[in-house]
Amino acid sequence: MTEFHITSAGRKLAYDQLAGQGIGIVFLGGFASDMGGTKAVHLAAWAARMGRPFLRFDYSGHGQSGGAFTDGCIGDWFADAMDIITARTAGPQILVGSSMGGWISLLIARARPDVVAGLVGIAAAPDFTEDSMWAGFSAAQRAMLLADGAIDIPSDYGAPYTITRRLIQDGRNHLVLRAPLPLPFPVRLLQGTADADVDISVALRLLAHAQGGDVRLCLVKGADHRFSDAQCLDLITQTVADLG
Repeated sequence: MTEFHITSAGRKLAYDQLAGQGIGIVFLGGFASDMGGTKAVHLAAWAARMGRPFLRFDYSGHGQSGGAFTDGCIGDWFADAMDIITARTAGPQILVGSSMGGWISLLIARARPDVVAGLVGIAAAPDFTEDSMWAGFSAAQRAMLLADGAIDIPSDYGAPYTITRRLIQDGRNHLVLRAPLPLPFPVRLLQGTADADVDISVALRLLAHAQGGDVRLCLVKGADHRFSDAQCLDLITQTVADLG
């Protein structure tokens, strides 16, 4: 059942939570995604069967949460995640971050490693506002973004994305691949070889950059960015189960 949490910044976040025993699990969704996505729903159903504590939520401007998507940025969504995890969970959690959620999970891990029992990145996209969006914009697009404050870019998932100047500029304050990134807990990175949105090179860069004694990358041949066919969904739940 969907409930609502008001953050310390006054943002209204929709969430769904299951009580249970054992280490809690938190799902962090992707850019312009929501907690009703295939991976989040599959993981919630698995957690219910296993009797595990589970939390999924919508960042501000996403899904059923308050606010406009175009008003948000990485810093806001990181703050949303930190706020609801602090308020609604107890003890270290296994963070499962999909795409942008992988970046948000890494920000949480860097800021509060004490709340992380393990981390699963699904097509994790750290620093994508800089390394994918800004780096991929033409000179004309960059000029338009800086002058007008926003541009629209095509999306394979529906309507075009509106990318704001604030999103790009704020992203630069939250990059995780430019400075040491200690991850003192088990980390599992799941990546499809046919992912057209997050290249394998991103997963390899993160694997090389992360500092930790138990960091592993699993490549799934033919899997795309959605990572949502039956094989991929089973791999996600098995990976979470293996972490505790």
